[in-house]
Amino acid sequence: MRVSGLEVISHSAAGAPAGPSIILVHGAWHAAWCWDEGFAARLAAYGRDVHAVSLRGHGNSEGRRGLWRARIRDHVADLRRVIDAVGGPVLLVGHSRGAYVVQKHLETAAAAGAVLLAPMPHFGVAPCMGRLLRRVPGAVARIHASFGARPIAATPAMARALFFSARMPEEAVRRHQARLQGEAFLAYLDLLGLDLCRPRWGASPMLVLGAGADALFTRREMEEVAAAHGAGLEFVPGMAHDMMLEPGWETVADRIAAWAQTIGARREEPRSGDIARWANEPVGGVEQAEALS
Repeated sequence: MRVSGLEVISHSAAGAPAGPSIILVHGAWHAAWCWDEGFAARLAAYGRDVHAVSLRGHGNSEGRRGLWRARIRDHVADLRRVIDAVGGPVLLVGHSRGAYVVQKHLETAAAAGAVLLAPMPHFGVAPCMGRLLRRVPGAVARIHASFGARPIAATPAMARALFFSARMPEEAVRRHQARLQGEAFLAYLDLLGLDLCRPRWGASPMLVLGAGADALFTRREMEEVAAAHGAGLEFVPGMAHDMMLEPGWETVADRIAAWAQTIGARREEPRSGDIARWANEPVGGVEQAEALS
């Protein structure tokens, strides 16, 4: 379906819906396609209506020509349009910069729950870009020289280095890298400091799922995100940044579905301190982190 010019790839629940609909929000250089390689369908098989949005200028959404001037607030507005179109309480799942958009939305709104996958921290992208500048200075220079018009991963080798593990088949790396696109340069400036998040501790039930082999964000940054939101924190060992595409993505989808069941009967505004406790239940294939407070 389309919502105000936005591409939304939808998968209907298998049988009667078992709980709130799930909205999937992609990260930088990606679009809704990244969820449509099996991840969204697996969530739907658990009895959830699932909707993956391409934010403006991404995928088949409108706005590609003017993408460079889109701001983070514009992408938050896109998410809210989809939430309104879906209706009812929703579970938000954001990856990387999409997780940042979810965090910005939750500054002033509540959700049935939120799962942040390898999230960009609430304090922005500056630490990450500093590391990338030392590691891949040419790629960072390309972003700035093109005002974001070119993706950071210009080659399959670069895509593997940043997004995928050695276990990812080369054919899949090449196929996914070919779909990467440029980004919103003004939104990038927002992430450097112009529009940072102001987390509301405990505002909505939340789980942070970190990638154990993430090349972009550190374990410590995941801990800081979870602490800022009062969220549960878990890691998937050996998994690289693109958690919805990496080998073993099924573990991630299954964990989201299991966690979603724990919040289904709970009220939307939890008591302070509840969220980390709800999230930390034993699940195979996921490394538990200590609840943060």
